[in-house]
Amino acid sequence: MGVARLSRQTLDRVPASVRRPSAVVPQVGIVHLGIGAFHRAHQAVFTEDAAAAIGSDEWGIAGVTQRSGTVVRQRGPQDGLYTVLERGVGAAPPRVVGAVRDVVDGGADPEEVTRRIADPAVRVVTLTVTEKGYRRTVDGSLDRDDELVRRDIAGAAPRTVVGHLVRGLQARLRTGGAPVTVVCCDNLTDNGTVLRGLVRDFCAALPSDEADELTPWLDKHVRFPSTMVDRIVPATTDADRAEARSLLGVDDVGVVTTEPFRQWVITDDFAAERPLWELAGAVLAMDVAPWETAKLRLLNASHSLLAYLGSLRGYATIAESVRDDALAGATRRLMYDDVLPTLAAPDGLDLPDYCEQLMTRFANPALLHSTAQVAMDGSQKLPNRVLGTIRDRFAAGATPQAAALVVAAWMAYVASAAAGESRLPLDDPLRDRIAAAAGARDDRLAVTNLLQIKEIFGDELSGSVPFRDLLIDQIGEARALSQR
Repeated sequence: MGVARLSRQTLDRVPASVRRPSAVVPQVGIVHLGIGAFHRAHQAVFTEDAAAAIGSDEWGIAGVTQRSGTVVRQRGPQDGLYTVLERGVGAAPPRVVGAVRDVVDGGADPEEVTRRIADPAVRVVTLTVTEKGYRRTVDGSLDRDDELVRRDIAGAAPRTVVGHLVRGLQARLRTGGAPVTVVCCDNLTDNGTVLRGLVRDFCAALPSDEADELTPWLDKHVRFPSTMVDRIVPATTDADRAEARSLLGVDDVGVVTTEPFRQWVITDDFAAERPLWELAGAVLAMDVAPWETAKLRLLNASHSLLAYLGSLRGYATIAESVRDDALAGATRRLMYDDVLPTLAAPDGLDLPDYCEQLMTRFANPALLHSTAQVAMDGSQKLPNRVLGTIRDRFAAGATPQAAALVVAAWMAYVASAAAGESRLPLDDPLRDRIAAAAGARDDRLAVTNLLQIKEIFGDELSGSVPFRDLLIDQIGEARALSQR
């Protein structure tokens, strides 16, 4: 017979060395769209710790998966329980988290997602669906030409995250209209404002009677605070699952691994009750923007640079990449030469110290964050992570060589992938267009072609001769750095 699965029934088999959740099964007060590893290692842990601090039982999470029913099959038999394994200096003992009460397959049962969002006991909806999940145009608005967006607007069972959210809010209005807060936790600049705009775009495309009913209620009773989230969460491996089995004495197919560091900054703007996340270390701020910009431009941009150059150099993990002196030097030049001059330090954050903390975190040998995982979806990540830095440096009369190297490294990466480098996956929503542009006969032409993808670069940078010339120079630097 196989090893029993982790569940409420088998929880008493877990040894005392593993921290267990409260015996109280929390009532659902939060719906989370995008129940992936990051949410389980970040917001769910904050939520459980905040509830435990005051003995609350009202902030259980109903997770929604929108891409695959696998998560439901994994979590269902485990009563939502899973293990968090921290890696590195200062790591806490392993713990079983019980904040996730259940999981819904949004693709197979969209009506249940609508019902959950409409439930007046739910006062918070959170999201981690990655940048591409929002289906935006180059100007940041909802892509109404997207086939699934069109279907959702026309009244089909929702398939997109904005469609699920709007139809759930619409049902909520029609069943009493209890106020609710929608908390975006994805890497988008001013993410709450972005999501609010996408919801309004969807509403504006509805028949006038529906829009006239829904929009005033949204303005009065729904809030969209912006947030900054930070914790490195690699993809789970078979070795991680084997370690969890050894530690727990039962199988856990939902285990997540992460670093000891965690951070969450949230705009203090809520429509209804919320978990007291500050009791778990979150920061409630009047303005998240400085924190968010610093994290995107320092951590996320550096991560992308290390992923592309590291992949080209044959490294499998970010830790391997940053331990390479040449790549570490390029990363520091990005941070200190181009990013720091564009930032205003948030109160309480020493930016140079933050840079050095990042280098230490990246080098964590116990955290096997793959370069391939970070390298995926570059077309969605570059605009938020590095293009703002480049625009700001050009506007200040500077030449952003280090920031341009991030884009050039991406271009070298996708050109190599398009040329058939089997070890370099090209995983991107714009894959076919990127591959066609990057497959040019030489790097100069590849740069010129890739710059014309305006969904990434917009009109300004696509037409910038100085930027093109800088990239042509920097792709040569990226090629040189790819050699060992």
